[in-house]
Amino acid sequence: MNVVNHKKLPNNINLYNAIEILPENIAIYRDINKCIDCGLCKEICKEREHIKDICHGKKCINCGQCIQSCPVGALLPKNDILKVNNALKSQKICIAYTSPSVRVSLGDYFGKERGTFVQGKLVTALRNLGFKYVFDVTFGADLTVIEEAAELVQRIETGGVLPMFTSCCPSWVSYIEKFHPEILPNLSTCKSPIGMQGAIVKDYFAKIANINPNDLFTVAITPCTAKKYEIARKEITGTDAVLTVEEFSILLKAQKIDFNNLEDGVYDSLLSEGSGAGMIFGNTGGVMEATLRTTYKILTGNNLSNEVIEYNEVRGFTNVREAQIRMGDMLLNVAVVHQLSCVIPLLEDIKSGKSKYHFIEVMNCLGGCIGGGGQPKSGNGNEMNVKKLRIDSLYRKDTKSEIRLCHQNPDIVKLYNEFLNNPLSEKSKEILHTTYTNKENNY
Repeated sequence: MNVVNHKKLPNNINLYNAIEILPENIAIYRDINKCIDCGLCKEICKEREHIKDICHGKKCINCGQCIQSCPVGALLPKNDILKVNNALKSQKICIAYTSPSVRVSLGDYFGKERGTFVQGKLVTALRNLGFKYVFDVTFGADLTVIEEAAELVQRIETGGVLPMFTSCCPSWVSYIEKFHPEILPNLSTCKSPIGMQGAIVKDYFAKIANINPNDLFTVAITPCTAKKYEIARKEITGTDAVLTVEEFSILLKAQKIDFNNLEDGVYDSLLSEGSGAGMIFGNTGGVMEATLRTTYKILTGNNLSNEVIEYNEVRGFTNVREAQIRMGDMLLNVAVVHQLSCVIPLLEDIKSGKSKYHFIEVMNCLGGCIGGGGQPKSGNGNEMNVKKLRIDSLYRKDTKSEIRLCHQNPDIVKLYNEFLNNPLSEKSKEILHTTYTNKENNY
């Protein structure tokens, strides 16, 4: 197996054009022997992330877009395959959970057409690797929507800080902490879907299954390099390791798993497949749309019918999209942003007191999680087409789902009835919400 040994890299080679990747970077690694110092990584960081002052690499937000831009494969996700393999060989009870966008990109590594939905084979592959339980992060996405919608309505009704920003993208959160800490009160206090999933697995699931949480080893399969940073935060507990799609494909091939000929498996019950709304979290605008579907229920007391459930106003690929959404007597002003450089004008409006919005979704990566730093590369000149194919695949899954509203997921309903009581309850705030820190001077 090709497991990178980070300690053996030479440290005496000067790079003049490339972005600096510090040895302690928890998410990204540079193979100095491959790097041609072309500078594309630095350009992508400036253009898309608006990080013009590189600060000797100490203000990296771990998004991995530099990995996607590298033409020679010198930049890679920090490799945690060995850590996961050791856990699988140990006495630990290993649990995996998979992010929505993984199932529309993993097939790229096995010759599938771009955007092919491979959820069933993904589940079976994880079982064949030795995972005792396989759960779906769309459950965590559903949970995030319930808490986030409740928080949004509470802020509106009580005069809380508005606009409220989504908080499920760890690079976006890191960016605000490091570059715009005065905006921290605007971030939703909700943990990300993986943050919530890990907490529920180590607490609720462990109790139901009568397992000591210390005997569990949990692995998130994600499109995102920044999740490696997120799970290392002291505020976020429950997930022991993150494997990006790229790492996961390497692991499958090393174990000689014949992915294309696997039978389709299903997720384990209790924390099983989530709603269609949770599925579209992988797309830009998906978090907004999923949350609006549940916010409508809170504000009007009614569920959206399938005929009007889709908020097409927030869909698309434009970098900044805005809409006015009627919900009973209330008119919500919302915006969707993907690519951090495009959020700067909105931040300036907030600072000057001119913002008209109630709720804003921000995703670091172009296209949302389907374009994450740990995803398969699209190929020269093919980026937009590949991302749109992945987006369309997740929307099709939502359309075909029997349950398209997060609050109608029976496992979510059961979780609240048996464990959490209500959204924003004392228990919910304890394990599903978090705090942020001003890291502007963390050089």
